[in-house]
Amino acid sequence: MENLTLREKLDRLNRIRLANLPTPICKLNNVSRELGKNIWVKRDDFTGVEMSGNKVRKLEFSIAAALEDGCDVLITAGGIQSNHARATAAAAARLGLKSHLVLSITDAPKTEGNYLLDQMFGAEITLLDENGNVTLPEKIEEVAEAYRKNGHKPYVIPVGASNGVGNFGYLNAMREIAEQEESLGLSFDAIVCAVGSGGTYSGLYLGNRLFGLGRRVAGFTVSNNKDYFANVCGKIVNDTLALLGEEADEERSFEIIDGYKGLGYAISKADELQFIAGVAAKEGIVLDPVYTGKAFYGLYNEVKKGTFDSCENILFIHTGGQYGLFPKQDQMAEALAEN
Repeated sequence: MENLTLREKLDRLNRIRLANLPTPICKLNNVSRELGKNIWVKRDDFTGVEMSGNKVRKLEFSIAAALEDGCDVLITAGGIQSNHARATAAAAARLGLKSHLVLSITDAPKTEGNYLLDQMFGAEITLLDENGNVTLPEKIEEVAEAYRKNGHKPYVIPVGASNGVGNFGYLNAMREIAEQEESLGLSFDAIVCAVGSGGTYSGLYLGNRLFGLGRRVAGFTVSNNKDYFANVCGKIVNDTLALLGEEADEERSFEIIDGYKGLGYAISKADELQFIAGVAAKEGIVLDPVYTGKAFYGLYNEVKKGTFDSCENILFIHTGGQYGLFPKQDQMAEALAEN
């Protein structure tokens, strides 16, 4: 790939088309008036239904790598309501592959939301007690080895497909955004997303840098903290650069914002759910409680604080995840009653 341009390198990558692309960009008129900024949303929740959200962009490259390697089983992991696990199971079913999900739990799960869909897509599921003695990587390797012994060739996709290969999904999304800017006749001063496993933010950051777009790329943590994700994203970015035959990124000028993960990953507070309901009532758009709800809540408050005063046009990436609302329907009902 040494003598190829970046676009040529990207176009030659092994990829399987799964997502409905390009996804539309729309303006949130009522929120924009409220904040005094032009707030836009890229509807990556429109990438599909079964494979909705941001995960499918990454899976287009991860599963292509698995097929190129002759693998017949996709193994991945996540929480009991993992959007990524559900999307992987759906993609495997469509492509005639086996899927095996290792899902972390603290209590006996209810068959609802993504966990219900996992089962409908025919995934083999291993439930792993987060408080047990076996780590997630150990359990994944145990599952993979069992398949090898039975004559299968498994391919392990990391949580969120957030690695060097999966990162091509949002690197390409940044090119898509640049093309849409041209058709819309505007430039986004800032592009904002949730940071949960690092792959979406890393791809946007790297695409911004490699295409020389000069946009501000900001992420809001929904788990861990900015220092943790600076390390995670740095590794993902450099793994992707290595695959492209490019030099490592030593700058790591990430803008990752803490303070909005609330009580913790996938744990909702009443004010967060009330905010999600408020956005739905104002704009007819549904955020999810794990990723976009917290990140957009963060963006909303940081705009009010002046963090984005230099930005006129702000694009928020809606990464999907609405199935995660259904396991929280009782809590949402309480939040609505208090609203």
